[in-house]
Amino acid sequence: MIQITDPKSLQNYRNKIQENVGFVPTMGALHEGHISLIKKSITENGKTIVSIFVNPTQFLPGEDLDAYPRKLQADLKICELAGVDCLFMPDIQEMYEKDELSIKAPKIKGYILEGYNRPGHFDGVLQIVLKLLNLTKPTNAYFGKKDAQQLFLIQNMVKHLFLETTIVPCEIVREHDGLALSSRNVYLNEQERQDALLLSKSLKTATKRIIEGERDTETIRKIMLEILSPTAVEYVQIVDREFNYIQEIQINNSIILVAARVGTTRLIDNIWV
Repeated sequence: MIQITDPKSLQNYRNKIQENVGFVPTMGALHEGHISLIKKSITENGKTIVSIFVNPTQFLPGEDLDAYPRKLQADLKICELAGVDCLFMPDIQEMYEKDELSIKAPKIKGYILEGYNRPGHFDGVLQIVLKLLNLTKPTNAYFGKKDAQQLFLIQNMVKHLFLETTIVPCEIVREHDGLALSSRNVYLNEQERQDALLLSKSLKTATKRIIEGERDTETIRKIMLEILSPTAVEYVQIVDREFNYIQEIQINNSIILVAARVGTTRLIDNIWV
């Protein structure tokens, strides 16, 4: 596995590759969810590039930038054992200029849900993803469905800016008890981890009610909010796959999303219906 820390060297490496390239961008603290993306990329491409970069522009003031989990030695071993061809680990100074060009998320879809609670967050996400896609020029880039709104906005950025990359959505990976894998799960103490399970429980209950025939989104939201009452709920919302709010469930075209704080840890989860 080749390790690269500067953008120019990454460009030189990429330009020599004739095969299809898969790309998996991460912020490190790799878990089974990341590994599933890496394995999918390796299966579907001749070469796989993984990046580890805790991107400062997507963190708002007061968020956990400095405390964000960093496990570099473990991450290196995971990538090596998984069969990654190239690991890109740049410094902040290598990725950003002092007088930086700004990228803006869409004024509507970038400022609802995650964007409403974290205004400017998606500006930073799209900014770094665009940089990384330009550096790696991947045939396919792999993103998890857990960050559903992020996935939607990245897909649209690729479309709107005519980038020659296919964005591949990948299923959420969960622990045995249903908790969606997240690097932030390490923040949870024993009791908080039990409370965190209420996110997946609420989604499972919503799915059960839909299977039983319920279609009214407000009814489903109320059921979920009752289950989530021990947590500090930020939102429970139901949208179509274009992130428009809907009043009735559209089978095969709906996403149920939840964000809540458990203790001091902010968690998100969703299910695609």
